[in-house]
Amino acid sequence: MLSMTVLRRARITVRGLRLASGLVLLAYVSGHLLNHALGNVSLGAMEAALGWISWFWGLPGPGWALYGALAVHLALALWAIYERPRYRWTLPETLQLALGLSLPFLLAGHVTSTRLAYELFGDTRSYAQQLYLYWVAAPDVGAQQALTIVVAWTHACIGLHLWLRLKRGFATYAPLLLCVAVLVPVLSLLGFAQGGRAVAALAADEGWRLANAALPTATIQHGAELDRRESLIRWTIAAAFLLAVAARGVRRLLEGWRGLVRVTYPDGRAVRVPRGTTVLEASRIGRIAHAGVCGGKGRCSTCRVRVFGESRGPLPKPGAAEQAVLDRIGAGPQVRLACQLRPTANLQVAPLVSPHAGLRTARRVPSASGEERFVVAMFVDMRGSTRFAETHLPFDTVFVINRFLDAVAQAVQASGGVPNQFLGDGLLALFGLEAEPRIAAEQALAAVSAIGRGVAALNILMAGELAEPIRFGIGVHAGTAILGEIGGRATGRPVFTAIGDPVNVAARLQSATKRFGVEALISDAVYGAAGVAAATPPEQVTLDGREGAVAARALARAEDAAAAGSRLGTPG
Repeated sequence: MLSMTVLRRARITVRGLRLASGLVLLAYVSGHLLNHALGNVSLGAMEAALGWISWFWGLPGPGWALYGALAVHLALALWAIYERPRYRWTLPETLQLALGLSLPFLLAGHVTSTRLAYELFGDTRSYAQQLYLYWVAAPDVGAQQALTIVVAWTHACIGLHLWLRLKRGFATYAPLLLCVAVLVPVLSLLGFAQGGRAVAALAADEGWRLANAALPTATIQHGAELDRRESLIRWTIAAAFLLAVAARGVRRLLEGWRGLVRVTYPDGRAVRVPRGTTVLEASRIGRIAHAGVCGGKGRCSTCRVRVFGESRGPLPKPGAAEQAVLDRIGAGPQVRLACQLRPTANLQVAPLVSPHAGLRTARRVPSASGEERFVVAMFVDMRGSTRFAETHLPFDTVFVINRFLDAVAQAVQASGGVPNQFLGDGLLALFGLEAEPRIAAEQALAAVSAIGRGVAALNILMAGELAEPIRFGIGVHAGTAILGEIGGRATGRPVFTAIGDPVNVAARLQSATKRFGVEALISDAVYGAAGVAAATPPEQVTLDGREGAVAARALARAEDAAAAGSRLGTPG
């Protein structure tokens, strides 16, 4: 009981074990590659360095750490096959896993003939003897060893990149890391070749060859046992791999037998998936755009969602890895990582990050208490919904409003924005949570046009059901706002949103579209941030509850927003 408490407090996670074991193995591999690189100096330098490396890893502490790291890393690779979510792996992830699983097969012969031979029988080989084997006696084995160097180093570099790319400042030191990643294996292979050439030259002398090329008698006698153990290693790894694949299939069957849960999204779409499926998997299965920069490993927090309700039971508690990330970003009680949350009951979720989020978003830690940031706020409202409700059944009214909000939300998300709040028959969308001001403004203008096209298509689709087309109003403004979690002390469900002048002005511009008889009013601040000059002079719009007029462009058709001006260039 005490040990479990210590583990929980230490927050030992699968991700942490994978990283720690990988770093130990990387240290071992790096030492050997640098040892090979000394072949560019001399055989003597290689032999001297090998003595120090063998001494260090032969110590009880480093030796047990090495063996433990090897066992843990291999076990976690098999666990990744069993546990990996349903959706498609990325190319780097697939390549890393494939290279990692190939290493035991490539290294089996080398490990048994060197390390295992020493541990079991005390057999030793000098660097010269090993190089003679690779370059003179069995060059095919030497080619395999060179391939192993490339595979091991590539596997390690992919893992390091997937880990470090989420860290702040990575872009600064990435060029240096790239240089190291390229130079180490190149110098190692060159040193390996130079050492081999030096040994081949020495082997031309019969006296040297008799003294160094012949293997010790004990090694020859133990060869059969070592060959047996090499085959055993390879068959054991192959059996473990097949067992992991089979266990994965059984797991999927069991998940299907446990029944289905429904995950509902802000636009009304719902996906039914087997219990045990993560929310991020549900999004992928339902083809719903959902950010996930780290590939669903619970590292980046870009897949985070706000949970609005559970219909049949409480949510599973966050694991240690998920809780560590939630604590890091200061998440509220209803915020969870979609890649880690496996609902056991129906629930409603709202993604908090744009589906187009990239590495820059993953490296930025949001502030729950408030963060000042440039945003473009957009209010969209459906016209005449009250009058429609008076003459139609409630079900019909809700159906039409949901279709409208679905069209608007899809246009916003497709343009790079985030539908932040649904307010009856309208919504607040935010742009700039994950983008620079110019890009955010361009996305907002594109979204206005996309909303116009989306609602027009909806009107055509529902022409037989509506007495008149759906009408709407859009207000858009840009500026600095405070982003953070607001309210929720009584219910424990704070809302992540924006507060400030951009939001207030956008709401009032949307209301003013009724007075102007247009579909959209877009402030000059938005066009200025986008580096676009509107083709027509701005209207000086007086807004209720705000001193002074706001310069805005009135658009009779929202579809014309993105084409309503000419490029000025990047704003200063």
